[in-house]
Amino acid sequence: MGMMLGGGAKRGRRGLRRGGLMSDINVTPMVDVMLVLLIIFMVAAPLLTSGVPVDLPQTAAKAMATDGKPITVTVQPDGALYLGEDAITADTLLSAVATAAAGNLEQRLYIRGDATAQYGVIMEVMGALSGAGYAHIGLITTQKAAP
Repeated sequence: MGMMLGGGAKRGRRGLRRGGLMSDINVTPMVDVMLVLLIIFMVAAPLLTSGVPVDLPQTAAKAMATDGKPITVTVQPDGALYLGEDAITADTLLSAVATAAAGNLEQRLYIRGDATAQYGVIMEVMGALSGAGYAHIGLITTQKAAP
């Protein structure tokens, strides 16, 4: 004389039988994946700051405050030029910077010149940018260690 309850589940001595649905979500695998992703991003983030390796000169100048993301032109020891991480030539420098700055002559530009690069090449880049009307040009160096 079995009696049917609700949705057809039979009631035994200990309540509903064991074949019922489980309403709990197991979040342990999701937490494990999120922690692994967090560690990957923490390790990879410092590597993404600068893609072109240069040996910057050291100065005693203090760091400048920046407002927004500046455009960076890199001069390597062999005279190769990079806009961000993209290789450019001296002929395409102004057009590439104009595209990156979206025509804004008030955009802040930084020049990263290797310590062993020829001074004349760095000054040619700076002069070309200044002659094109960009007024906010800075040179990037590393901080000299305190004596």
